[in-house]
Amino acid sequence: MEKRKILVVDDESRMRKLVRDFLQRENYEVLEAGDGSEALDLFFSDKEIALIILDVMMPKMDGWQVCREIRSYSKVPIIMLTAKSDEKDELQGFDLGVDEYISKPFSPRILVARVEAILRRTAGAAGEDQILEAGGIRMDKAAHMVQVDGKDVELSYKEFELLSYFLENRGIALSREKILNNVWNYDYFGDARTIDTHVKKLRSKLGGRGEQIKTIWGMGYKFEA
Repeated sequence: MEKRKILVVDDESRMRKLVRDFLQRENYEVLEAGDGSEALDLFFSDKEIALIILDVMMPKMDGWQVCREIRSYSKVPIIMLTAKSDEKDELQGFDLGVDEYISKPFSPRILVARVEAILRRTAGAAGEDQILEAGGIRMDKAAHMVQVDGKDVELSYKEFELLSYFLENRGIALSREKILNNVWNYDYFGDARTIDTHVKKLRSKLGGRGEQIKTIWGMGYKFEA
């Protein structure tokens, strides 16, 4: 069986070695980068990287910048490592399309378990229907493209994921908590206003078709084509 490639990005060599050793024990191939710039060079030169473990605080280019750059081209799973445990940082990470957020210090075994869970989940998603259509909106999940009445529409990563969730659950009333848990992949019970902000932006970009995202007062939203 071919080994899955994991890119580990951290400016601390001891941290990279710790993560590398545990991943190699589980038969993963590990690539290493000591800063954000090196990470991007490695990522764009190797099309077989299955997942990225990315530290936030690094020289030359921090983890947020690296994540933003990668998300412009790819949906490869990303786990962010950080010494911070600030809620704003976590929400920023999920808004950029981070799959998991792990604060240092952490258990290497837990990290490996998260890696395996994400790779199982993304492998399962790869077999799902990649074309969604409803109410004049056409979404190609594989190509990460959206068209409204035949015209291309540029969406951010989270706007794309949110629209995908609405299309997959059209006609179903969705609470804000349920949207957060499914779109952000995070059991977050804090301020749900981040949902309202994203829905407002999404409606605007969809033009007249944005009216199909109905507000259910006191609960959440429902997409009705």
